[in-house]
Amino acid sequence: MTEYDYVVVGAGTAGCVLAARLSEDAAAHVLLLEAGESARTRAMSVPSAWPENIGSPADWGGTTTGQAGAGPLSYPRGRALGGSSAINAMAHVRGHRSVYDGWAAAGAAGWGFADLLPYFRRTERAAAGDSALRGTGGPVRVAPVPPAARHPVATAFAAALGALGVPTTADLSGASQEGVAWVDLAVDGGERVSAADAYLRPVLSRPNLTVQTGCLVTGLLIERGVCRGVSYAVNGTPGRVRASTEVILCAGAVGSPQLLMLSGLGPAAQLRRLGIVPVADLPEIGRNLQDHPAVMVACEPPEPLPASQYNHGEVYAAVRSPLARDVPDLHLFPILLPVPPTGRPPLPAAAYNLAASVVAPDSRGTVTLAAADPRVPPLIDPAFLTAGTDASRLAAAVSMVRQAIASAEFAPVFKSEIWPGPDVSAADGLREYVWRTVGSYYHPAGTCRLGTDDAAVVDLELRVRTVTGLRIADASVLPVIPNAPPNATVLAIAERAADLVRGN
Repeated sequence: MTEYDYVVVGAGTAGCVLAARLSEDAAAHVLLLEAGESARTRAMSVPSAWPENIGSPADWGGTTTGQAGAGPLSYPRGRALGGSSAINAMAHVRGHRSVYDGWAAAGAAGWGFADLLPYFRRTERAAAGDSALRGTGGPVRVAPVPPAARHPVATAFAAALGALGVPTTADLSGASQEGVAWVDLAVDGGERVSAADAYLRPVLSRPNLTVQTGCLVTGLLIERGVCRGVSYAVNGTPGRVRASTEVILCAGAVGSPQLLMLSGLGPAAQLRRLGIVPVADLPEIGRNLQDHPAVMVACEPPEPLPASQYNHGEVYAAVRSPLARDVPDLHLFPILLPVPPTGRPPLPAAAYNLAASVVAPDSRGTVTLAAADPRVPPLIDPAFLTAGTDASRLAAAVSMVRQAIASAEFAPVFKSEIWPGPDVSAADGLREYVWRTVGSYYHPAGTCRLGTDDAAVVDLELRVRTVTGLRIADASVLPVIPNAPPNATVLAIAERAADLVRGN
C-alpha cells in the first residue's frame, strides 16, 4: 500500500502502544515505521544483560555536546522494536502525582494525575499494590525483585538509608511516593517486557497492521498546512507513503523535534541558516529539553559479591534535598556494576556504584539540527548543571550516599570508597567532583511540550500547532519531566493519545 489511515513514526514505547491500539479497529489500516530492526536479542530479553545494549545496533549511539566539566557524554536511545523500552533498565515507576497536577495547573487542563490514572492503570499488570491506583489487567507485567533474589548491596543500601531516617514505602507508584522502595521492574518470567513485547508482537498478525523496520523517516509531507504523509529511506532507497487520516510522531524527545525541523517546522531563523524553507515558525520545537543528571559514588567491597540477576539497581529511594519543592527531587540507587564515573579510569572488577540523580531539575537544554540531512545526528545539549541549584542538589545527594555507606548497616558490603575518594570531603570538593563527573540517567523529555500558551508545540489533544493531520505522542510532549524514569508515563501518554485519535 502507498496510503494508510494512520502512519506512526517510531516503534518505541509510544509507537508500539499507538499501533496496537489503533489497529484494534479492523477497518483502520495502520503503518508503523521504525529505523531499527525487529530482532529481540539476548541483551533485550535477559534483564541483567541490558548494559550490552549500549553501543549495539539497537542504540542510536548519540553523544551530547560538552556538559559542565565532563565533556561530551554518550546518550543511548533505543533503535529497535520497543525503542528505549527494549534497551533500558526496566524500571516501571510513575512520577509523583504533584508533577502531573502541576501540568494541569500550568494550563494543561485534563492532564492532571486523576485524568491520567485510568491510562496508567490500563498499561500495567502489577503483581501487588493498591488496586484503586495500580492496574491488574494491562499488557505490561511488572513486579519488584523477589526478596530471595535481592542483591546484598541493594539490601544493605536500603537498610542503611532506613537507619538514617529515610522512610520505607511499599510502592513508589502507589499512595506513598516518597522513600525507599523495591520498585516495579518490567520483568516477567525472568525476561524483559518491552512495549514491543507487551503491545506489538502479540498483534503482528493483524491484516490491517503493517510494520516496516529498517526504515529511516526523512521528512513530513506537508501540503498547504496539512500533513499528508512521510518520506523515508529503506536501505538507501527513498519512498513516500500517505496518511489519509493522521501522521503520529513517536520518535522521542530527540527524534521528534529533529524530524519536525527537517520538515520546516521549528525556529525559522535556524532553519533558514541550514537551507531549510520554514513551513511554520515554531521556536519552541527542540527547546525545553529536560533530563535527570546523575553522579556515582564508586565503592569496593571487602570480597567479591554475586552478580545481580535483575537490572543492577533493584532498590530506589525518592528523597528530598534541601532545595526540594513540591516533590522528592533526588533518586538514590545502586548500580551493581564496575562502571567508572564519567572521566574516571576503569574500576576493579568487584566494584559497584551508588548513584544519585536530580529528578526534578531546573536546567533546560535543547535539541537542534546540525545539518539539513536526516542521516546527520542532531546536536543534543541537556545543559546539565547550567542551573546551579542542580549542582547543589547532586552534592547534597552524594553527602547522603556517604552517610549511608558509613553506617553499620552497610559495613558488610563496603571496604572503601574509590570515587570521589576519602580526600574529597569539603563542600567545594564535592561540587567540583559533581561538575567533573556528571552523567545522564538517560531520560530526555520535553522538547515538543503540550500546553495552551502561544509557545506550546502541541495542544491538549497532542495536535501540532499550525499543521493539521499531525500529532506527537511521546516523551517530547511532557511539559515538566516526572521525578522518575519516564517510561511508565510515556506508556500512559500513548494510551491516552490512542483514545484522542479515535475520538474517545
